[in-house]
Amino acid sequence: MTTDRRNALAALAAAGLIWGLTVPMSKVAMGWFDPLWLTAARFAAAAPVLALAARGSLREAMTLRVAAWGVLFYGAVVGVQNIGVAMTSVSHGALICGSVPAFVALVALASGRGSAGPVAWAGFAIAVFGVMLVAGAGGASSLVGDGLVLLAAALSAFYVVAQPGVLNGRDPAAVTAVQMTAGALVVMPFALLFEGLPTTATPTLEQLTAFAALAGLGSVVPFVLYAYGQKRVAPEVAGAFVNLEPLVGATIGAFAFGDPFGGTQLLGATAILGGILMSVDWRPRRGDARGAAALQAG
Repeated sequence: MTTDRRNALAALAAAGLIWGLTVPMSKVAMGWFDPLWLTAARFAAAAPVLALAARGSLREAMTLRVAAWGVLFYGAVVGVQNIGVAMTSVSHGALICGSVPAFVALVALASGRGSAGPVAWAGFAIAVFGVMLVAGAGGASSLVGDGLVLLAAALSAFYVVAQPGVLNGRDPAAVTAVQMTAGALVVMPFALLFEGLPTTATPTLEQLTAFAALAGLGSVVPFVLYAYGQKRVAPEVAGAFVNLEPLVGATIGAFAFGDPFGGTQLLGATAILGGILMSVDWRPRRGDARGAAALQAG
């Protein structure tokens, strides 16, 4: 395996693990912010950090196409997901986020960009089964909340499949900064319409810490890492690493929110990791321009 591809897979794994913290952090932070205002505030805080880091590359990222995909993901997907998470349990939210890879594989197949073989599809199925084992038994849930998180998961698959083309030739940090800004700006009027003015209440230390971690560690770091990895692998491979999110989220749900975690959940965690390993083609594809470039770089 080339160094470039190894780095891409490591970046995707790190992003998936960090994303596992976002559902629990969002749940705590929503004790301070309403769901849509949390979406807007989170990305409004994170975008300037990325913009400063990528200031030399921002011009190339300021296009309508880049902004539009940011509106879909950082606005619609995260906003709808936050509303759903506010209505359901941490474990159920983590469970449904774990369905993203299956949606990604289906969207990639429908758009003619799919490359998953029988082993990879078996890996998707095993990982989804593992997600169900890990998170399916925990916490008080809401059918409407679960449905909204599922809708967000389905919409996010279109973003995962399209994003490699959006990133082509552009700095991942600059693209992420533009997309977060676009998402935050579009969500604000909806937050004002449906939730009223943002809160002026003083947050607890726990809520403030959760929001700061969500905007910093949960936004700046994993999205850039994921964007870096997306440029270098097939969409299904990038999508597979999202399965790490429910594994981490359900574990935190067990220890911090009182959701159960026993032998069944441990078996599910093993299935998730095994499914990811099965669904990833660890070799660069020689027919793929990215694979060829990786081979030359290695």
